[in-house]
Amino acid sequence: METSERGTVPADSAGGAAGDAGVPAAGVCPGPGGACTGRGRDGVPLRVTLALGLLTVIAGSTVLALNSPSRDPFLAPGDTATGSYSADRTDGDQAAAAVLAGPYQERPGPPVAAAQHDSVMASPLSRSRPLLAAPAAPSPAIGALFSPDDEGKPVHHCTASVVQSPAGDLIATAAHCVHDDGFRTRLVFAPGLHDGIAPYGLWVPTRIHVDPRWIRDRDPDHDVAFLRVRRAGRTGGRIADVTGAEHIRFDTPAGRPAQLTGYPEDRDIPVSCRHTADAQGPAQLRFSCPGFPNGTSGGPMLTDLDPATGTGALIGVIGGLDEGGDDLVSYSSRFGPDVAALYRRATAQPGPRPPQADSRAVASGVRPRAAPLS
Repeated sequence: METSERGTVPADSAGGAAGDAGVPAAGVCPGPGGACTGRGRDGVPLRVTLALGLLTVIAGSTVLALNSPSRDPFLAPGDTATGSYSADRTDGDQAAAAVLAGPYQERPGPPVAAAQHDSVMASPLSRSRPLLAAPAAPSPAIGALFSPDDEGKPVHHCTASVVQSPAGDLIATAAHCVHDDGFRTRLVFAPGLHDGIAPYGLWVPTRIHVDPRWIRDRDPDHDVAFLRVRRAGRTGGRIADVTGAEHIRFDTPAGRPAQLTGYPEDRDIPVSCRHTADAQGPAQLRFSCPGFPNGTSGGPMLTDLDPATGTGALIGVIGGLDEGGDDLVSYSSRFGPDVAALYRRATAQPGPRPPQADSRAVASGVRPRAAPLS
């Protein structure tokens, strides 16, 4: 299942409900030879007729079962009315263990400073030259999102970012990264991933939130998801305390300079580009910069970067039209009132307690740091 496939449908058809694969309907009269047997046939005792009919039904059911697509074992229906799914703790820990069983390992990264908010002037965003996504230094608050491939092996298929929230446990990505005919049950987030190393740990969902309109008909104007996360295999701790977090901003005017970042599915370092986030109709943003391949879906669109932390204001995620765009242009659902309502719903429940201001804070990786690499 290619959840991060980009540019597979025209923009003017995005959001339409995908047609279900047809399954041949059983015949009205499924008797031997295709004839209706009724209560019996001439020359055949009734008990034999019934036995033949039962055998035909069983055989027909077997054929239908063999011809029907198997249910993805890593999907769950969740609550389609509210667009939410409460993740199973065992699923998350097993998914993280599967990532570590492959070519990835946890190794502590450099400590991360808290955002300076208004005390530091935002860094001006100049246009990338050449206008092309290029490899970038990893940012602690941006990472790769893993889930099993068709063989059950964990691969990073999308990108996500940590966003500020009251509980400090929220990440944002595209809805098509977490819900595709069901909620993905084996998601793992690796913030700051680089060269096979997860420097800020592996984090798994406790709850996933999407707009019900995405579930109903994959409406591209609602291709946004928020996930509450926890550290895999551990109790307590908040991801925002470990990685820092992006601000989130709603109703941002189009045409502002922005930075787009994502992890290609075949690389363990992100690519990034700076341009403008232009309007694509009333409900979408367009970012014209080539070089964002599969795997970058869900990547953050940021403005007003803080030079001390590298974090900024989140105004979109790669998704929306064509589930993110193609090799030349990327899209995002606009962060308007609907996304603001989804954010409020996602942050309504209490989360993990923040650590006490002692040595545990240092152990979690929170301390002042030097200016990030550019």
